[in-house]
Amino acid sequence: MTLGMVILGRQGSGKGTQAIRIAERFGVIHISTGDMLRAAVKEGTKLGLQAKDIMDAGGLVPDNVISGIVEERLAEEDVVESGFLLDGYPRTAGQALDLRSFAHENLQLAINLDVSIEEVTERMLNRGREDDTEEAIARRLELYEAETAPLLKWFIDEGILCVIDGRGTEIEVYARIVDAIEGKLQ
Repeated sequence: MTLGMVILGRQGSGKGTQAIRIAERFGVIHISTGDMLRAAVKEGTKLGLQAKDIMDAGGLVPDNVISGIVEERLAEEDVVESGFLLDGYPRTAGQALDLRSFAHENLQLAINLDVSIEEVTERMLNRGREDDTEEAIARRLELYEAETAPLLKWFIDEGILCVIDGRGTEIEVYARIVDAIEGKLQ
């Protein structure tokens, strides 16, 4: 059995930054669905073009599409051998059920970085991405609260949710995450 983890939190909570550190520390493969989608948009694939319209409007790509992409990625040799840290997936309880169906017993920990709406909005505006307009940010956060927040209950029911205070320096937050993961692995 390999280590399988998910990192959750509002957009702009620092998931991507922390995921890179976690992957290096624990030797798992960092899989960012946002990066996979942005690459598909850049390459102009059918999915990429479909996803671009949705993302530009501040929406989320449908469960069946993103779950299929993630399932294919988790079946690749590097992930099978090393384990995974999913960043940006699952976002809904439906996606979590999909993940459980193809990740099986490897899904061991869900880390939720808890950062306020005000703070993540400021962070996203400051990072300067083209799709980070105030309107798109507000829409994505609204969707997060409506669709993704119930996901936390699913992870609680599974007994694998760990909530981490996402405020403070990158190093402080990282130390909290490492303590949580190491505690889970014992």
